[in-house]
Amino acid sequence: MDVFAVYGGLFALAFAAATILPAQSEAALAGLLATHSFSPAMLVVVASIGNVLGSAVNWGLGRGIERFRDRPWFPLPPATLNRAMRWYHRYGRWSLLLSWMPIIGDPLTVVAGVLREPLWSFVAIVALAKVSRYLVVAGVVLGLM
Repeated sequence: MDVFAVYGGLFALAFAAATILPAQSEAALAGLLATHSFSPAMLVVVASIGNVLGSAVNWGLGRGIERFRDRPWFPLPPATLNRAMRWYHRYGRWSLLLSWMPIIGDPLTVVAGVLREPLWSFVAIVALAKVSRYLVVAGVVLGLM
């Protein structure tokens, strides 16, 4: 098995999963961890970096795309975007701790861009959330939790 292909594939999948594209990186990480063929630490690092960078793409999209929210091709349904904006207005940047969650996490990262969250705080909070999620997945699969 080509190690670079495995790590590259996990990175790409984790990156895509953090965007509005439908992808499931947790299952891929769990499967790779279960093989005991790769470094668990490296798998968590690669998935985390890919996922955080994918969220940063959402943040960047949010910086310029909000003005198109009424267009039919806009990537988030209005109800989803409005729900995420309510969360963000209510809890501020700390709502980004939920960026790991299905359904609401990706819209929150777009909203952070729309509402001009500074990139440094965005990356710090999103990284904390995403790395924690992958550490929990690794801990469960490896029997540490």
